[in-house]
Amino acid sequence: MLLKLYPENPNPRHINQVVECLRDGGVIIYPTDTIYGIGCDIFRAKSVERVSQILGDGKKKTMLSFICYDLSHLSDYCKPVGNHIFRAMKKSLPGPFTFILEASKNVPNLLQSKKKTIGIRIPDNNIIREIVKELGHPILSGSVKDDDDVIEYITDPELIYERYGPLVDIVIDGGYGDNVPSTVVDCTAGDIEIIREGKGVVELLY
Repeated sequence: MLLKLYPENPNPRHINQVVECLRDGGVIIYPTDTIYGIGCDIFRAKSVERVSQILGDGKKKTMLSFICYDLSHLSDYCKPVGNHIFRAMKKSLPGPFTFILEASKNVPNLLQSKKKTIGIRIPDNNIIREIVKELGHPILSGSVKDDDDVIEYITDPELIYERYGPLVDIVIDGGYGDNVPSTVVDCTAGDIEIIREGKGVVELLY
């Protein structure tokens, strides 16, 4: 299903439709503030496996991130962070950043890496944030990519639907996406380390 939603004012009925799909174990593709994402409910093990299989290329489940509504989810899924890290997150989120933090015991075992870390995303996009808010907990997140790494990431939701429609339950058309990924920030050593520069402006972190 291709479902049109508007970032400025997402239709609550359509948001609920997507949330019910996630609760039933569905896999969705959705807009973010960077590349379109593919994800599912973090507590649906079979759905997590589906996402991993769709992404392919040996994509490890432990390399996927959580999409959160706001920073209130931090205490649920991450160990406490230092004040300077929290300030950096508060200053830059919602925004195009992925913060790598130490995972708490509430992160499903299927998604925990040997390093016990988890990526946290709070995109500046009302559609996916409203979905997560209504669901009540984070969803899993991986980036939709074109088959050919030389070609830019898919940005057109109709083309994404052509490619991935048979593999997922809902593709949300939230307008054209970006082709630049998020900036990845590793905070697990107690400090801020940029491990991938992307769309997020690094200066915001300091």
